[in-house]
Amino acid sequence: MPIQMTPRQVGPQGKIVVMGAFAALVMSAASAQAQEASPDEEPALEASADSLESVEPVFRLSEGSPFRFELSGYGELRFAGHDFGPDPTRPGGSREDLRAVFEQSRFVTKIDGEMPYGFGLEAEIEFEHGGTGSALELEWEEFGEYEHEVEKGGEVLVEELYVSKTFFKERLKLKLGRFYVAVGQLSSNYRPTDYLAGRRSEAETTVLPAVWDEMGLSAELDMGPVALTAQAVNGLDSTGFSSQRWVASGHQGRFELIRASDLAGVFRADWTIIEGVELGGSVYYGNTTRNRPKPDFAAACADGSEGRERQVAPCGYVKAPLLIVDAHLNLHLGPVRAQGMVMWGQLENATEISRLNKRLSNNLGTLRSEVADQALATWGEVGLNVAPWLGLSSAHRLEPFVRLDHYNTMFRTAPEIAANPRFERTLWTGGVSYTLLNAMVLKLDLSHRTFGNTDLHKENTLELMAGFVF
Repeated sequence: MPIQMTPRQVGPQGKIVVMGAFAALVMSAASAQAQEASPDEEPALEASADSLESVEPVFRLSEGSPFRFELSGYGELRFAGHDFGPDPTRPGGSREDLRAVFEQSRFVTKIDGEMPYGFGLEAEIEFEHGGTGSALELEWEEFGEYEHEVEKGGEVLVEELYVSKTFFKERLKLKLGRFYVAVGQLSSNYRPTDYLAGRRSEAETTVLPAVWDEMGLSAELDMGPVALTAQAVNGLDSTGFSSQRWVASGHQGRFELIRASDLAGVFRADWTIIEGVELGGSVYYGNTTRNRPKPDFAAACADGSEGRERQVAPCGYVKAPLLIVDAHLNLHLGPVRAQGMVMWGQLENATEISRLNKRLSNNLGTLRSEVADQALATWGEVGLNVAPWLGLSSAHRLEPFVRLDHYNTMFRTAPEIAANPRFERTLWTGGVSYTLLNAMVLKLDLSHRTFGNTDLHKENTLELMAGFVF
């Protein structure tokens, strides 16, 4: 079926021109600033900002289709220099080194479809690292073995795919399908213009799945200053739990089917205290036992029998529920922009999970390290827009910033499991972020990482990030 453009579309040639000229624009920021100083040029940029706000859905499939679609997305490119070696497991930590890494982090396209009677759909596809299929990784936590990343690093991911229905003048929205889990900051602030540093929070993306999307049912209620979200989704798979990332790698994706024998519930509340200040919190709770690929977490029968011979786990399964609680803040008052989060999590029966995971097959591609009972993650960043004081218009944001990440994936462990101080990490990041028309961004920052043991080698990274949102 041919795609038919509407008269008010944003033309594809215009998009190509904007995206293609991105590098030249962001690299010539000084030239743009000089143009801003000209009173003849500034109205043109203001007009561009106004036109972006009035963009209509860009295309629909045919005149007879009730759907109207809107295309959006974003992309990120990174250039980093490190003063440390790649192997953090050596005695004393990583060795001193000088190395550079280039990365085309992600390109994400998103399609929103709307039709009468409040029905809609959304699909979001992410292309990571420009590749597809399996990738070869050097896994230092597994004694430097080369492993195929069966999660398809260098991959194409369907991050969101759901149908929706709105009620009560769009104050209530129901979703059925795959959507973001409403925990933490990344479920809503994931575009490169949503955060100040070149990378998303290391604390949040290490302890929780970096892209945490699950399948299930979601209800979002808009009550004016208060927004409530309730979700029922498939639970995590405890074979992916580890010392390094706690429960983050329990996000399912190794197999074609998503196991949902154990479900999880999520509740989130966000309160806009005043315009530009939002405070919120969320709770996640769900079991992790029955989503393992094999039924190896079955409970022993109390009478010593094997129960009914033709039944898997005749006496049920051992419970290993996971509880995650977070509080988060978003602030945008005048030139000041800040956000942050505190997250704590508790995993029951972590010792038994650790024992079973050590017996997993190498073919499963998991780390098989011990997992802690509790994890803690905190992070926050604050920036100040100095563009007005430099004579730049509202089309520009120039924000020096500082960020702090502190997280410990072995915050509390059982007596028989040693808490490795290497997994308590603190990261200071400082730099500057330049944003043009809230669509193009260039960030330069320097980060300094320390560990729970001061004898471990400290790590520094200088990074340049270029991104766009359309």
